[in-house]
Amino acid sequence: MSIKENVERLLKNIDKIKIENNLTQSITICAATKYVGPNEMKELLKAGITNFGENRVQDFLMKYEELQGEPITWHFIGTLQTNKVKKMINKISYLHSLDRESLAEEINKHRETPLNCFVQVNCSGESSKHGLNVRDVQSFIYKLEKYDKIKIIGLMTMAEHTSDVEVLKQTFRTLRELRDTIKALKLPYAPCTELSMGMSNDYHIAILEGATVLRIGSLLYSNGGNNDD
Repeated sequence: MSIKENVERLLKNIDKIKIENNLTQSITICAATKYVGPNEMKELLKAGITNFGENRVQDFLMKYEELQGEPITWHFIGTLQTNKVKKMINKISYLHSLDRESLAEEINKHRETPLNCFVQVNCSGESSKHGLNVRDVQSFIYKLEKYDKIKIIGLMTMAEHTSDVEVLKQTFRTLRELRDTIKALKLPYAPCTELSMGMSNDYHIAILEGATVLRIGSLLYSNGGNNDD
């Protein structure tokens, strides 16, 4: 299938899930573009996808230059090293991987306007995954008040690679409940209304648990799923 057909199928599936389950949240598709180049990204743009998420700073900067002038909203969805912040932080609109105060400090030093950030949470508890432990998130967010260039718009997690629906549900539910707890604090710098969760293999479950941003890779591309999100 073409990229256009893949996008159309994904949008139909999302609408179907929302209608069948009486869900009302607005959902943004952030195309995970780690394994594709500018040509595929232009095809995505033609198909109506304008939010792109990159994992590596070097690749992001290359694609950013190549696609200058295109109507793209850039997300950085990978782990961000503090020594690479300066060269890219004013080129993105969203960061999905804020997980330590040293990174917040570096962003605050170089960012010109407040940056929409998701705090990354390790809901599955896997040692291979980045992100804060669930129990540490609230205290971490309190520490961010002093950084005026950081705006916490939500939380992000990556689920386990498993076909166990109950495990996936619990992971996403944990993030939603944590988001609700932070949101209820009504912190001006951390409205925390959004949930960045769900990828090509589990997005349907993430939607049921309240996802507002889906990071979709392989489902979008014409090779039919050889890319990881």
